[in-house]
Amino acid sequence: MDHQPSESSASSELLMSPQQSFLEFSPSKQMQEILQQYERMLEQQQSQIEYLNFELQLLQSERPLPFKGNQIWLKFKKFISSIHGSSKVQPRFSLSQILFTYIGSFLGIAALAYLSTVSDYPLIAAPFGAAAVLVFAVPNSPLAQPRNLIFGNLLGAIVSVVMVYLFGSEPWVMALSVATAIKVMQLTKTLHPPGGAVALVGVMSQATWNFVLTPVVAGSIVLLFCTFAFNNLMPERSYPRHWL
Repeated sequence: MDHQPSESSASSELLMSPQQSFLEFSPSKQMQEILQQYERMLEQQQSQIEYLNFELQLLQSERPLPFKGNQIWLKFKKFISSIHGSSKVQPRFSLSQILFTYIGSFLGIAALAYLSTVSDYPLIAAPFGAAAVLVFAVPNSPLAQPRNLIFGNLLGAIVSVVMVYLFGSEPWVMALSVATAIKVMQLTKTLHPPGGAVALVGVMSQATWNFVLTPVVAGSIVLLFCTFAFNNLMPERSYPRHWL
C-alpha cells in the first residue's frame, strides 16, 4: 500500500510535467514576441528620426546666416521679385483696344489743344491729357464715368476761380485750391483725378469765370463725346457704365 502512492505520485509528476513545461516556457515565448515587436517599432522610429534629422539639416543649410550681408541680399532679392511680379496685376489690352485708344486720344486731345489755345488757357491741356488716359485706356473705371469727368472738372474749375478771387495766386493758394477741390469731389461723389489738376491750373493761370465754361466744361464735353464714340465702336467695350 505504501508503494502505490509513490507510483501514483510519480505518474502524476509525469503527467504534470508537460503542463509545467508549458507554463514555464510559454510566457518566455510571448515575451520574446513582444520584445521583437518593440524592436521593430524602435527601428521604425529610429528611421523616422533619422529622416527628420536629415530634413532639419536641409532646412538649416537653406536658412540665411545671421550676418548683415545676407540680410541685405535677401531684402534686395525680395525687392527685385516684387518689381518683376508687379506686371501680373497690371491691366492687359488687346491690339484693337490699343489702336482705338491711340486714335481716340489723339483726336480728342487735338481738339482740346486748339480749344485751350483759343481760350487763352494753354495749360489746361495737361489735365485733359490725364483725363484722356482714364477715359480711353480704362473706361470702366468709376473715376472715368461721365458724372466724374464733367462734374469733377467743373468743380475743380469753380474752386480755382473762387480761390483766385479770395486769395490771389500765391503758391499756398495752389495747394489750398487742390486740397479743397479733392474734398468737394469726395463729398459730391464726383472724384476725378484731373479735376485736381484743373484746380491747380486755374490758380496758376489766375482764372476768371470764363475759365469754367471755356475751356473746362466745353473741353470735358468734347472729350466725353470722343470717348463715347470710340469706346462703343469696339465690340468688347461699352461706355459708359452709368451717366449719373
